[in-house]
Amino acid sequence: MTIGIIPAITTAAYIVAALMFILSLAGLSKHETSRSGLTYGIVGMGLALAATIALSLNHMQGLDDKWLPIGLLAGAIVVGALIGLWRAKIVEMTGMPELIALLHSFVGIAAVLIGWNGALGGFHGEGVNLSDVRTLTNVHEAEIAIGIFIGAVTFTGSIVANLKLSARMKSSPLMLPGKNFINIGALLLFAALTVLYVSTDGHTGARPWILLAAITVLALALGWHLVASIGGGDMPVVVSMLNSYSGWAAAASGFLLGNDLLIVTGALVGSSGAYLSYIMCKAMNRSFISVIAGGFGIAAPASDDTDYGEHREIQADGVAELLSNASSVIITPGYGMAVAQAQYPVADLTSKLRAKGVDVRFGIHPVAGRLPGHMNVLLAEAKLPYDIVEEMDEINEDFADTDVVLVIGANDTVNPAAAEDPSSPIAGMPVLEVWNAKNVIVFKRSMAAGYAGVQNPLFFRDNTQMLFGDAKDRVEDIIAAL
Repeated sequence: MTIGIIPAITTAAYIVAALMFILSLAGLSKHETSRSGLTYGIVGMGLALAATIALSLNHMQGLDDKWLPIGLLAGAIVVGALIGLWRAKIVEMTGMPELIALLHSFVGIAAVLIGWNGALGGFHGEGVNLSDVRTLTNVHEAEIAIGIFIGAVTFTGSIVANLKLSARMKSSPLMLPGKNFINIGALLLFAALTVLYVSTDGHTGARPWILLAAITVLALALGWHLVASIGGGDMPVVVSMLNSYSGWAAAASGFLLGNDLLIVTGALVGSSGAYLSYIMCKAMNRSFISVIAGGFGIAAPASDDTDYGEHREIQADGVAELLSNASSVIITPGYGMAVAQAQYPVADLTSKLRAKGVDVRFGIHPVAGRLPGHMNVLLAEAKLPYDIVEEMDEINEDFADTDVVLVIGANDTVNPAAAEDPSSPIAGMPVLEVWNAKNVIVFKRSMAAGYAGVQNPLFFRDNTQMLFGDAKDRVEDIIAAL
């Protein structure tokens, strides 16, 4: 095979890989096709990686000392693969949201490093002459500044999301004085610095490097502040938003590298992540602009000192009796089920009830858990049938005709204050209307407020009873009582 054939084959492989990624997105849009969608994504990424390695080796053939870069390339691939396999093996489903946030940060820092390498003259794209580019109002420098900015915002924003999701940082929003003006000022300052950097003639002297360093530091600080200013209740939207940012960062890197596949893939991830964020904002009655702008215009939640009265408790045998006499049951899971790893006994309980002729279904809120689709993945992991898992809009009207609702680890997504209290921080957010059922059993470890920090009046309703303790243990106790 001659050297000239390899770039052509690589281009063809990139086109096939891009098609695989599109099929992957299509497959991941439905439960039934999610496995095939994941397979398409793996095949596409494997093909893209193989083509990139082949192209890199082809470029190295003209080097006098090619073994050092080949060794570094092989070492990076091996180290990355081993770390990926290790993390995939040990991570629990409860740790998946923070892991994904951390992976987004890798894409961000990669975009920053690629941008700096482009500024240092490490590459200018396949077949692009830098002197020719400068005649087009220094497009290359603009690509560098924008790529570094997007990557740096993604990097620190993802780090903050990881810290909040892993409870190593308070989930409450950071409320600096004039935080909205800080965000707007940072964007205006970035625009000014970019104009100055692009207008700099050549890379002689310290001025261009000072400007690029200032852009990098500014973006790192803005990314941190943007996500730190968003409360824990909006973290599912933040994760999908950062997914979008990482896509645009990859696309920016693609322009710098002259890599069409990175541009296409980055655009796919960026646009789909933005659309998912928009859908989730609608599901939470949140302003899309306010969330992506770091909670722009949203005041800090007021403390909830309302006295809702006393709650009632129930034991596992009492729940078992209610379930035995029920004809219809709806289970609404939340992050607490994921933490307790209760999906397997919940699946067992579902099987036993359905064997007794009880109609059992699951109601899933769009932002249940810490990640879009988190609960759906957990239930699929426990081999529950897809046809009994329904979205909020499909099942909300059925609660009034339901005998028993089991709220397992959910809190904010079943809070009636969202629909009934205009002063609540979550007012207007669509929720699962579980309180309309005849009996509501809430599985919780304590009476503490949910992740959004808002008390739930559902716990004090006349038709609600609290079952305290670890969700997995309590479900197993109910199964034993049955």
